[in-house]
Amino acid sequence: MKRSREQAASELFAALYPRLAGWCRRLVDDDETAHEIASEAFTRLWARWTSVAEPRGFLYVTAANLVRDHWRALERERRTVHRVTTETAVRPPAEQSDPSVRLLVRSLPERLRVPILLHYYADMPIREVSAVTGRKEGTIKADLHAARELLRAHLRRSLDHTR
Repeated sequence: MKRSREQAASELFAALYPRLAGWCRRLVDDDETAHEIASEAFTRLWARWTSVAEPRGFLYVTAANLVRDHWRALERERRTVHRVTTETAVRPPAEQSDPSVRLLVRSLPERLRVPILLHYYADMPIREVSAVTGRKEGTIKADLHAARELLRAHLRRSLDHTR
């Protein structure tokens, strides 16, 4: 029995790790960090291996949370650097002129960001996003719509500021 569990875990890793690491790579824009996040998500899955009903969903939600933590750490670092550089020369933060989608997605509230990450970046169908998050499909659709509208508005504002 232990052998078959180990074999199932090994097969799951072989099937999902490359895609999960690639998804993380697109979100964090760094190979090493992406692999660390994907590895940590699998480590957390192994710790709960017998109690997780949907391993793929668990991995992506865990990775999304780890990506969010990474973004928060980067934001703290960016603010610190900005504070230090502002003391020597007053200049606008670089982020204001960078309307990258990743930064805009990062700015969304979590209830909107997680469905965007799972649906558009992890290619999960709405039904699966609903199951993974424990929210109704209609709610997921509404949140995706609201998130797209916010992203559109943010992008317009960012582009207007650069003109």
